[in-house]
Amino acid sequence: MGPQRIVCLTEETTEWLYLLGEEARIVGISGYTVRPRRARQEKPRVSAFLDGRIDQIVALQPDLVIGFSDMQAALADKLIRAGLNVLVTNQRSVAQIFDTLRLVAGLVGAQDRAEAWIAGCQAEHARTAAVAAGWPRRPRVYFEEWDAPMISAIQWVSQLVTVAGGDDVFPELALQAAGRNRVIADGLEPARRAPDLIVGSWCGKKFRPEKVAARDGWSAVPAVRDAQIFELKSCDILQPGPAALTDGLAQLHRHFAAWAAVQRGA
Repeated sequence: MGPQRIVCLTEETTEWLYLLGEEARIVGISGYTVRPRRARQEKPRVSAFLDGRIDQIVALQPDLVIGFSDMQAALADKLIRAGLNVLVTNQRSVAQIFDTLRLVAGLVGAQDRAEAWIAGCQAEHARTAAVAAGWPRRPRVYFEEWDAPMISAIQWVSQLVTVAGGDDVFPELALQAAGRNRVIADGLEPARRAPDLIVGSWCGKKFRPEKVAARDGWSAVPAVRDAQIFELKSCDILQPGPAALTDGLAQLHRHFAAWAAVQRGA
């Protein structure tokens, strides 16, 4: 049976339960949820990311609340003190995302459906990587998660850049779990690493390619010179769940493949 009344404090759990056909179990969702679109019409929005409507969540009588990361520790603490069962996951890599999807699926008795979805997803990753292996050169990629201060890609994003056919120019920072440890103190360092493409996903606000291109000392960066600066919506890449593994990866690969096609013809 498993939990029958689940509150999802982040979007990826909601999307996953819908993909598994277990959406009837969801009684509350995050206000930031956009995937799937129907969830916003079907489920009450009871939380932001860092905080939530505790009384409203309690009134829903959930038998499980699921959140993500240490950033929701204070919210989880309030809910635990209110007497609720709370599960907070901390997945940071692609492998950990798959493990978390399996964990949630196991809670609702949907292991077989989960394994079928995961197998298909992993097969697509392998296919994508195989296509990229045929390119004459892999693009160097700077992924920017925030602009002030500049924060580079979290681990799962860096790994998806690799699967999509690129090379993260800050691989050493991707190993750091916390955003504060991925801050780039020297504003010229990304320029020195000469990325061929810049991908931005500023969580919570619109990415502005023109502002990136206008940064002092960045005019000679290949990505700036060749107008290879793109946005990925945070809901498609910065949620550690199905969206990043599918749509986020596909968007990265399309940009990289277009760049590689130009290099092949040059």
